[in-house]
Amino acid sequence: MSELPKGTVTFAFTDIEGSTSLLKQLGDGYAALLADHRQLMRKAFAEHGGVEIDTQGDAFFYAFARAREAVAAAAEVQRVHAEHAWSAGAAVRV
Repeated sequence: MSELPKGTVTFAFTDIEGSTSLLKQLGDGYAALLADHRQLMRKAFAEHGGVEIDTQGDAFFYAFARAREAVAAAAEVQRVHAEHAWSAGAAVRV
């Protein structure tokens, strides 16, 4: 884990919207979707200086030294998820 930011810190918590429905829809294919989601999340948040604190299932907890980076990371996550070619035509919203 990278060094955690100090001082005033901005936290970001994420979750896939409707993940239970997606799991039911995709069955075993959900594992590949989750792997893609994790890769997209980690890349976008790392590019904006986020430090991953925890992840459980499809949820992430990140810390940022500045709110500006947290907001930029959140916007980037929305963009890359909307543009990604998800399996079985699933729509993944975070």
